[in-house]
Amino acid sequence: MQMFNLFMKPLNLFRKARNRPLIDKIHSEIMAGARQPVFFVEYGVADTVAGRFEILSLVATIALRRMSALPEPGPAVAQEVTDSLFQHFDIALREIGVGDVTVPKRMKKMASGYMGRSAAYLAALSDHEAGKSDALPLAIGRNVYGGEGRASDARTQRLARYALSYAASLDGLSVEALLAGQLPVLDAQTVS
Repeated sequence: MQMFNLFMKPLNLFRKARNRPLIDKIHSEIMAGARQPVFFVEYGVADTVAGRFEILSLVATIALRRMSALPEPGPAVAQEVTDSLFQHFDIALREIGVGDVTVPKRMKKMASGYMGRSAAYLAALSDHEAGKSDALPLAIGRNVYGGEGRASDARTQRLARYALSYAASLDGLSVEALLAGQLPVLDAQTVS
């Protein structure tokens, strides 16, 4: 459960990344993966701040899971990317007009929500690998689509197939490719 340890460390939002260009590139790839319009048009993810947070949580968890499983410096890079994501959450809250006094409370709530979702997705991916095929659609239905009964919904099933395909596309990611900033982005349009 090394991935979960990423979130258990205190967030230091002002720590300087060791390799800012690499971290920025990987962060951008994760964001590009999560911002695909098809998620909001065809998959039925709500095109709201909450909906975007949900899809980003799913995409980031899958990418960070693979990075954390790599030999060093994979886990260190994953931690820096996690820190970068939370720095951008802070910036985004301020840009939408959340006041300075309220930002820390909202950040704490977002971190808690992200950690919970991440833990659920990691457990579901492990369950899937162990042959329990309904775990991921249940987690996605509950978190992304907001309901327990959504696991059989076609959109939930499609998003689960996307998540599994994305995880599989990252299986071949090497430390060398990661350090070159070559994090694949799976075109969600190709998953039916």
